[in-house]
Amino acid sequence: MNTVALENQLKQFGLSEKEIQTYLTILEHGEAKASTIADDTGVSKRYVYSICEELEERGFVDVDDHVVPTKIRAKPPEEVIEMLSNRLEDIEPVLKQRYSETSSRPQRFDVIKSRVTVIKRLREYIESAEQELVVAVPEGYLPEVAEQLRAAVDRGVLVLLLISDVDDPEHVLDSVDRPVGSVIRTWELGMPVLLAVDEQLGIASPAEMVSRANSDDRAIAIVQGQIVPIIAGSFLANYWPFAQQHTVVDPVELPATYRSFRHATLQATLHNQAEATVYARATAQPVDTDDPFTTLEGTVVETRQGMVEPRTNTIPIEHTIIVETDEETVSVGGPDSFLEDYEARKVTLERP
Repeated sequence: MNTVALENQLKQFGLSEKEIQTYLTILEHGEAKASTIADDTGVSKRYVYSICEELEERGFVDVDDHVVPTKIRAKPPEEVIEMLSNRLEDIEPVLKQRYSETSSRPQRFDVIKSRVTVIKRLREYIESAEQELVVAVPEGYLPEVAEQLRAAVDRGVLVLLLISDVDDPEHVLDSVDRPVGSVIRTWELGMPVLLAVDEQLGIASPAEMVSRANSDDRAIAIVQGQIVPIIAGSFLANYWPFAQQHTVVDPVELPATYRSFRHATLQATLHNQAEATVYARATAQPVDTDDPFTTLEGTVVETRQGMVEPRTNTIPIEHTIIVETDEETVSVGGPDSFLEDYEARKVTLERP
């Protein structure tokens, strides 16, 4: 690697041109006085001291100011490489976390004109769910997507299912042989077909689009991270609270890790309702700050949610875990929280 290529590589680690020039001069000498470095680089001694302090803070050199004159010593290259590698390893989980929150799907809005296409798109979106989905379908349409919903539950996806237009709530699932939802509610009234998957994929359709083959109505399929959460919010605020709770899954065996904060809240709630002590470890940061994400640990003492009865939240979008740490009791919410003390990207639930 020639000098120009080396300088370009060092720039990738945030060094300025003057810092790179100074550092390479120190490397060539191994150890040198500030005056020697100043002569070789053509800058003042005072500026050399300032740059070398920066390089020392970054871990590239040692400044020995206990001798006169002050000596600047280059750290062994293997130590510098190890230091840089450790820094890259430190940011790797943060980069992966950020990347996992960003959908690679192109954003789009599709107007759907046929019942067949609505059914096909619903199945496709449900099959792609990795973390959570909320879905409302009329009872007569449930068999069309039951297989996909069962598979989602089996692979650990949070499935909030509202079955609308129900005649007999007690027997609505008689034809279903395995769980098709984490929490299932029924409603005797009709309502639109709604689906929101991982806050990225959504469908909104008049019920007639799936109940009638020749409907003139239109459905919309959405791939948009800013719009789909609005569908989920409308579902949880305008329909879910008024439906009757039918089925709730048993709490999962712990430990379990969740990137869907609603799923973590549901499981913490179910364990609390079973009078089991649950310990939470969250990757979180204080709300409305630029502070780095840290690990927040403590005992779950309460949850605020509206997914299962009894409802404990004050507004439909509130899904909160109250954690008692060694220092204080804090409230933790999901990404973009504003009601809680902390927002979390990942939560692990464990038994003490």
